[in-house]
Amino acid sequence: MKSFNEDTNGKAKTPKELRDRNLSNDGKWRSFPKVPNLVQYISTGTFYGRVKVDGKLYRESLKTTVYSIAKLKLPDFVKSKLRKKRQTGAPVSFGEARKLYEQDLESDHTLSDSSKRYRRYCIKKLLAAWSGLDDMKLNRISEAECKEWAGRFAGQVDEQYFNNTLGTLRGILKRAGIVGVDDPTKDVKRLGVKPKELKLPEPDQFEKMLDEIDTSGAGQAHHCADLVRFLAFSGCRLSEARQVRWADVNLERGFIVVHNAKNRKTNGTAPTRNIPIIPDMRALLKRLANQRHSPEDPVCSVGECEKSMTRACRLLGIPRITHHDLRHLFATRCIESGVDIPTVSRWLGHSDGGALAMRVYGHLRDQHSADMAQRVTFSKPTA
Repeated sequence: MKSFNEDTNGKAKTPKELRDRNLSNDGKWRSFPKVPNLVQYISTGTFYGRVKVDGKLYRESLKTTVYSIAKLKLPDFVKSKLRKKRQTGAPVSFGEARKLYEQDLESDHTLSDSSKRYRRYCIKKLLAAWSGLDDMKLNRISEAECKEWAGRFAGQVDEQYFNNTLGTLRGILKRAGIVGVDDPTKDVKRLGVKPKELKLPEPDQFEKMLDEIDTSGAGQAHHCADLVRFLAFSGCRLSEARQVRWADVNLERGFIVVHNAKNRKTNGTAPTRNIPIIPDMRALLKRLANQRHSPEDPVCSVGECEKSMTRACRLLGIPRITHHDLRHLFATRCIESGVDIPTVSRWLGHSDGGALAMRVYGHLRDQHSADMAQRVTFSKPTA
């Protein structure tokens, strides 16, 4: 049997004859001058992509014997290999990439201090859960190791913390230029976040909790109770309530200007929103306005009241609530009072037109709708 580099008479082909047929010196590979980086293995007819990056030759099967399909697949192969080429000064270890990510994080003016602090917590948790990660070479981090870390870490934290830590890991890798097909975390799936079961106080329980805080005898007891009222009557996030000044309060027009905590990035949404002054809030503001203050003074004299609420709930034997639960309480009372969800979402500062509010509070609307349906009748009223 003659070899591929022999002619029909069994005579070895000359190098010129091989070149004329675009064959390699051993006669096993055919190249295509009009399609650089494409070669064909003669014995099987399979096409391969071939490219040299930083002096290293990469050759990989395109998994086809059809010339037209091989040409279509070739650009993706070339891009994937060229992507691995490191730029001068690019980080080599994970620790180097992490430090660059942290520098970018600190200089990002679009992020709030709390968001930056949370990302630092995620980095700290990531390094604690993955021993030796900081010293690893970036090109040594494998998909298998990422999946192994994810499997362990998912059992240590809740779903949201896992997803944010995974996002931070990907952010660090992206800072090093590792994205797309090169990202070893590409097959690690985010976890589904279970909606929080809301256990909010009934109106009478809420009043008892306020009385318990007000009469606790603590030095800031009255101020803490007023902060609870302000959060519950406005739906503000705690960080937003801290920023409200008397200059932001317009009792005559009936609204408070709130600086949106979630809209620091340039995303087309307004940096402030107007929330209505409901009757309970009006009574609170009128009482607080009697105290001496300037337009630039904060409306709320204290910046947190969680310990006071925890103590009051424990003494009353009701489920513990947090600052953010008071925001849920505001939304719940609004919907139960007949306010439509898109309007409530605007008061809360959501920019999605009510999609999030519908997921969280949709059951309240359904219950309200069922209650209202009982008022509809076609029968003649009895005398």
